[in-house]
This record gives sequence, C-alpha cells and structure tokens, in this order.
Amino acid sequence: MKRRIKILRHIFRFRGFRQSLKLAITGIGYLFLYHRNMRIIFMLGILALLLGLHYQLKGIELIALCITITLVFMAEIFNTAIEIMIDMTTDKYHTLVKLVKDIAAAVVLLASLNALAVGYILFFRRIFKS
Repeated sequence: MKRRIKILRHIFRFRGFRQSLKLAITGIGYLFLYHRNMRIIFMLGILALLLGLHYQLKGIELIALCITITLVFMAEIFNTAIEIMIDMTTDKYHTLVKLVKDIAAAVVLLASLNALAVGYILFFRRIFKS
C-alpha cells in the first residue's frame, strides 16, 4: 500500500508540473516576441471573443468560438515548431523540406478558413441585422 502511494506521489509531483508549465509559458512568450503571425492571431482571437461577449452569444456558441480560436493558435504553434525544427537541421534548399513547410502552413490555412466560417455563422446576422 505504501509503495503505491509513493508511486502515485512520484507520478503526480508538482515540481515537474511547475517546470513543464514554465517551459510552456517560455515557448508562448517566444512566439509572441518573435513571430508576427502569432501576435496577429492573438489579437484577432481576442477581438472575436470580445465580439462574442458583446453580442451575448449563447453558451454553446461561445464554446464553439473558443475551440475555433484555440484551433488556430495550435495550428500556428505547430507550424512554427515544424519550421524551426527543419531550419535547425538544414540550411540547404530541398524540395521535400519545402513540401513539409508548405503542408504545415496548409494546416494553419485550414484552421483559419474554419475560423472564418465559424465567425460568419456566429456574427454575420448579428452584425448586419436587417
């Protein structure tokens, strides 16, 4: 029994969690400082959230909006991570490297198109009432 408790304490120790949280915050800080697209996505996400609150979206609509904003953030974060990893490994042009970067950028494009569609569904009638 004591062994199980010791194992559980080891698994759920907060010192490791705090370190992981610190590293994640550092990564987000880097993205905001050095990547213009992340700042743009952040500002548009905040604007969309403020619009949602202004137009008093229903609970499920706000959930859809938050998930959509998070999806675009995640897509841009993964795109940036992939680009940095590739740039670390090679500085020579290669067709496959370009293809991987293009595919990573396509993920951001798809998430952004999805965000436009969700934004249209949630806001168009509210903004342009007849």
